[in-house]
Amino acid sequence: MNFEQLVFDARTLITVLSFLSFIGIIWWTYGAHRGADFDAAADLPFADDNDMAASEKQHG
Repeated sequence: MNFEQLVFDARTLITVLSFLSFIGIIWWTYGAHRGADFDAAADLPFADDNDMAASEKQHG
């Protein structure tokens, strides 16, 4: 096995691992269990400042 073949194999492995990581992130992001979190985050701009302060005290 020469050096060029080793570099080619390493590039191929990194490409495949990167693609699998990308697919994993997409699956985690758009999975069914994340819907409630996205709905709550979508309502944040419309929340009252007093409600935000109260929720921060509960979580923080």
